[in-house]
Amino acid sequence: MKATWTSVFIAALFEVIWVIGLKHADSILAWIGTILSIIISFYLMIMAGRKIAVGTVYAVFVGLGTAGTVLSDILFFDEPFQGEKLFLIFLLLLGVIGLKIVTKESTQKGEER
Repeated sequence: MKATWTSVFIAALFEVIWVIGLKHADSILAWIGTILSIIISFYLMIMAGRKIAVGTVYAVFVGLGTAGTVLSDILFFDEPFQGEKLFLIFLLLLGVIGLKIVTKESTQKGEER
C-alpha cells in the first residue's frame, strides 16, 4: 500500500510541474517537459486508482497538487503571501491526510494480499 500512496504523491508533484509549465513554458523544450509531466502524473494517478478508491486518489492528487502549486507561486513566482491562503491550504491538507488515513487498499479478483 505504501508504494501505491507514494505513486499518488509523485503524481501530485508532477501535477505541480505541469501546471507551472502551462503558465510559464516559453520554449519547445519547456513544452515537452510539461507534456511529459502531464503523462507521468496521469499515468501514476490511474495506476493508483486500481488499488485505492478512485475518488480518494483524485481528491488527494488534486489537493496536493493545488497546495503545491499555490506554495510554488509564493516561493518562486513572487505571488503575494497571504495568511488566509496558507490557512486554507492547511485545511485542504488536513482533508487529504484524513482521506489517506480512512481509505483502505483494495485487491482485485485473483490477487492475494
